Formats: sequence, C-alpha cells, structure tokens
Amino acid sequence: MYIIVYDFGSSNVKTCLFGIDQEIRLVTSAVGEYGLYTSDDGSSEQDAEEWWAALCSTTHEVLAKSHVKPEEVEGIAFCAQMQGTVLVDQNGNVLRRPMNYLDHKGVKEYEKCMGSGLIKVSGCNLFKLLRNLRVNYAASTSAKDTIWKYKWVENNEPDIFRKVYKWLDICDYLVMRCTGSMTRSADSAFATFLYDTRKGKEGWNKGLVKMYGIKPEHLPEIRECTDMAGKLTKKASEDLGLAEGIPVFGAGDTTFFNLGAGCTRPGETYIYIGTSGWVSTCMDHQAVDIDAMMTGILSAQKGCFNYFAPLETGGKCYEWAMDHLVLDELGIYADQTKITDKESKYQSPYEFLSEEVCKSPAGANGVIFTPWIHGNRCPFEDAHAGGMFFNVRIENDKRDMIRAVLEGVCYHLKWLLDCEEKKVKTSDPIRFVGGGALAPVTCQMLADITGRKVETVNNAQEVGATGTALVVAAGLQGTDVAELARRYVKVEHTYVPNPANKEVYKRSYGVFKKLYKCNAENFRALNRER
Repeated sequence: MYIIVYDFGSSNVKTCLFGIDQEIRLVTSAVGEYGLYTSDDGSSEQDAEEWWAALCSTTHEVLAKSHVKPEEVEGIAFCAQMQGTVLVDQNGNVLRRPMNYLDHKGVKEYEKCMGSGLIKVSGCNLFKLLRNLRVNYAASTSAKDTIWKYKWVENNEPDIFRKVYKWLDICDYLVMRCTGSMTRSADSAFATFLYDTRKGKEGWNKGLVKMYGIKPEHLPEIRECTDMAGKLTKKASEDLGLAEGIPVFGAGDTTFFNLGAGCTRPGETYIYIGTSGWVSTCMDHQAVDIDAMMTGILSAQKGCFNYFAPLETGGKCYEWAMDHLVLDELGIYADQTKITDKESKYQSPYEFLSEEVCKSPAGANGVIFTPWIHGNRCPFEDAHAGGMFFNVRIENDKRDMIRAVLEGVCYHLKWLLDCEEKKVKTSDPIRFVGGGALAPVTCQMLADITGRKVETVNNAQEVGATGTALVVAAGLQGTDVAELARRYVKVEHTYVPNPANKEVYKRSYGVFKKLYKCNAENFRALNRER
C-alpha cells in the first residue's frame, strides 16, 4: 500500500511517500517552499497559490524519484499547521492572503472582547471564560487565536468580509482544493473555541457562536479527523499527476503527532522540536490550565485528547543561531571548504555544529538563552517577549552561545512538562520526535535537563506524516489506528540522564524560569511599538 502525506509547515511542505506492509517506511520525500509574509502590525500571511504550486511540484517529484505509478497510490492526506484562517467565496476562491498561526494583528479585537468586564481571570472576562470552559474546557487567551483573525477581517476589510462564504483552516482549504468539499475537521473546529466537546453535543455551539459574533453561515459542516473527506477531483488529479477518485484525508498536524510518536495510551508523553516545539500527553479526559495557557485538544483517537503545551520557536532558534552566529562568520569553526570536504561525515552544517556544541560543557559555561524570539504563548502569553543571552562573560565563546540556544529550548520544554505534571500524569520515558530528535547531543541534553529517559523512534522527523499515514491506512483497512501505531512505531534509541549534569542544569533551569518575570517590563518598553 502506497500513501502520500503532505506535511504542511510554516515555511514549506514536505511531501512524503510511504509504503505500508509489514512495516511503515518512508520511500521518498520532496520539499517545496513558499513564502511567509510578515509586517510590523503583527501580520503573518501566506499565499494559497504558492501552497498549491509546492503541492503539485513535490507530488510529481516523489512519483518520479520512486517510480511508483499514480494508480498505485491508494490515498492522500494532509497534516497541516493549525490555527490559520482561510476565507473563501462560494466557488472556493481565496478572498485574501491566508493568515497562519503566527499572525497576531487581531490584538484590538481580542482585547475588546476578552479584556472587557470588571472581573477577570488571567486577563480574560470571567463570564466568557467560564462559558467557554463549560462547553469545551478551553478558551481564547491569545490574540494569535484564529477567531481574532476572522474578527480582524470583519472590522478592517468589510468589502472582503461581505464576500465570505466559508471560514476554513489551512488543512480544510487544501482538502477542499482536492475534493471540492468545504468541511472542517473536528480538531480545526475545536481550535476556533466554538466547538462543543461534551458527549452527545459534539459540534458548533450556538451559544458561543453568538457570544463571539460569528456568522453561523460561515461555519462549514464538521467531519471526524479520521474520516475520508472526499475523493480527488478530475482537475486536482490532473494538477497533481495522481489518479482521479482516490480517497483524501486530512486534519491538523498536532492531531496526528501522538500516533506517529506511538503515544496512544493515557499518560504517554512526547516532546517535539521542529520549527516550533511542544509537549503533549495523551488523555482519556479533558483538562485545562488557564494560567499556563494549556488545554486538552482533540486527538485523532476517538474519545481521547492531547494535553498540549506549545513553544512558538524551537528549532527556529537553532536556525537563527546558524544564520546569525555561524554562517556570517563561518571561519570561527571551519571554512566552507572544510565542510564540503567532510560531506561523507557531515550531511549538513547542523550536524557539524552538533559536534562543536559538545565542546562546550553542560550549562554552556554559565550562559543562558531564552527562546522567545517570536514572543511566547505558554506558560505565559506575551507577544513582546524576546530572546536573550544572559550572563555572557569575557571567557565565553560562540560554542557556549550555540549550546545555550539548544539548552534554552530544552529548559522551556521542561518548564512546559512541569506545568503539565500539575494537571496530568506524564510518562517516563518520554518520546522525543521532530528534527531535533535526529541530533544525539540534543537527545542527551533533553534527558539531562528533564531528568527522564528519552526515547527516539523510527521516522522521527516525519512523525506527523507517519501518524497521518497510519490514519489513512486504518481508514482504508477498517482497523483501529491506535493498534496500528503500536504495531508500526518502534523505539530506536534510548538516552538516560547523566547524573554528573544534574546540579548544573538544576541551577541554570532555576535562573531561566526567573528571566521572564524579571524582564517583562523591559520587553514591553522595547517592543511595544514594534
């Protein structure tokens, strides 16, 4: 069985061709890029035609590289970034550039609605907060939430808003482009905070729709995350080079990650580091922590939830360090020729840097980095927060600074893990997935900082796509997806905490958690007008 999964991130799509028989294997993949258009007003937008062009080119590429025939592909699916806003007319045409999860220009809309009232909790109107919590154990506590993107268009682009037929998330739009069907997956509906999760009442909640001033006619029909969304249309099949009529599935990326990580039982926890990062624990019930901005989001497993704690910028911090601390002065470590000469040993500059990071000791010789380079959401919400290097002294070098970047990401993920532990029982060992899991130095660092065993799995970098492929396979075969995940997801490496690093990390972690509180006013003073 061959399945194509489109893993849509914030800057590119990774199109993965999986083969599933006695094992699940990644046959080949291709990456297509598209733009991210940002501005000082908090805008973070993308181009739907660039999405589609990347989708088509990468599909043709994986078929050509694998020599798999179009008719051999039995299903396709999307695993896409969530909390975007795509507004379409009756013909499915996009009315304006889609806004992705980083967009936060709806600050005024958020503050007008959630910041009003005499009694507030975590800065939110108590009445509205309680009403939301009663319906779905969640509520909007951030201007980045998708509902404020919708309201921003209503208030600032009335001519466009009058033409809106349906309000979709990114995955829903891509599914529509392939099938012609305008629906929302249940997880993307939940992400609007208008979805009722109570047993027997699942669906759009009329009271919340009215409370937030949403037009009911803009809300599409809801389908389960594991349901087939439709079949590939003739036009889409011609663009993609696939057979007309093959089944199409899709939902948000975080919905499938626990499956690809093999975390399908209550209490099983995984940590992800890609461009962003998060901590997630499988649950058979819902939980919420308003103060820490955490809640249980819908899982692809019916009746299950993923207690979810996000970090806006995880691997993006390492990318920033590469771009601004290394590549502009690469001679600090090695010239470009040396890296080229080492191609047999180093597949990328990142791999080379991982070895260099090991030359700085645990604790980075006292340097601490905060990974809030695009603000932060959890366990505190502050779009003004920024990254910083703390305690740089004359004896420190770039190796210390780069190690501090990795440690800073891990400190924040431990902070999220500790916050989760207040509400749910998390596991030991923890599964570690995403691109960050490919570097042994990061795996060991995460084990040392969290104090827990860390396991990596097969297809670690494509864990979202793997989980999505398992959903398609389960849908086509009529089998239980959790059972498939337990069968196909295998542990490859285990990392045990090094006792020698316990005290230095305990000390640095304690300082790390104080840095935001000590500098919150400074961040606002510097970044309020930016």
